[in-house]
Amino acid sequence: MDNFFDNQRILQLIWKRKFHFVIVGIVAITLSAIFSGPAFITPKFKSTARIYPTNIWTLSDESETEQMLEILNSNDIKFRMFETFNLDQVYKINKEDPQYLTYLFAEYNTNVSTSKTEYETAEIKVLDEDPQRASEMCDSIISYFDQKVRELHKTKNKEMVDITDKQLKRKYNELDGFEEKLDSIREKYGIISFGQVDEVTRGYMNALATGRGSASDTKKIEKLYDNFSKEGSRAYRLENQYNKTIEAIDSLTIVYDTYLTEYEKEITYSHVVEYPFPADKKAYPVRWLIVAFTTLSAVFFALLVFLVLDYGKKD
Repeated sequence: MDNFFDNQRILQLIWKRKFHFVIVGIVAITLSAIFSGPAFITPKFKSTARIYPTNIWTLSDESETEQMLEILNSNDIKFRMFETFNLDQVYKINKEDPQYLTYLFAEYNTNVSTSKTEYETAEIKVLDEDPQRASEMCDSIISYFDQKVRELHKTKNKEMVDITDKQLKRKYNELDGFEEKLDSIREKYGIISFGQVDEVTRGYMNALATGRGSASDTKKIEKLYDNFSKEGSRAYRLENQYNKTIEAIDSLTIVYDTYLTEYEKEITYSHVVEYPFPADKKAYPVRWLIVAFTTLSAVFFALLVFLVLDYGKKD
């Protein structure tokens, strides 16, 4: 077989069998044109959309667009598409089949694809026999994406609203406890605020030093001074805890309001830069490509057959 693939021999064979190759080519072109026609392969139309992610939290090292693709390809969205467009009927898949979902997912993944472009947009492509349905499927995928992200954000924000609400209630209960204890000290000992201690001390010392004022006034000041000596430190601690609790409540209220605002928002999570529309020209099958590939394959196969026949004759 040293000269089986000899170039000169091949060229001679092609010239010798040129009419055979022409016939093979014509037959291949004719058959491939027929079998790639709508009678054998149902034409499909393509609808395309491109969207940018927006208002999305990045949860890992993925970019916002990669995260968008993860959600676009989620089973939640696929199941909604199955139901909305009755894709089991469109793809002619029997629900009673034990592998119904396997076939349905395979068909969907064949006809619906998402990818990231070089400009960081997410591109959605849908192939379908009906151009209007292909366009509507593109629109629905975008809509379901927004709803899915909104649901994820609402779930997280609701969780934080509930957590901060519980913390606020606990802090308000603590505040009521401190307030009750402070009210008790004020009523029983006359200590309104620990800030009074300097004023009471000065008044008591002046009264003792100058001897001014009535004995009853001096006695009141002396009693208040004694009360500060006994309960002042406790009142001081309670007052500090009370003030810190108010500060904590103020901080938690800001956090609570922030998450509540986020929870109540109704916003979109995609910017549509290319809207889908019903195509007026089929995208599949590409008949010229099928015809060209089939014809080249047939001619090449014929060449191999003729080479084998010619080589056998020489032997």
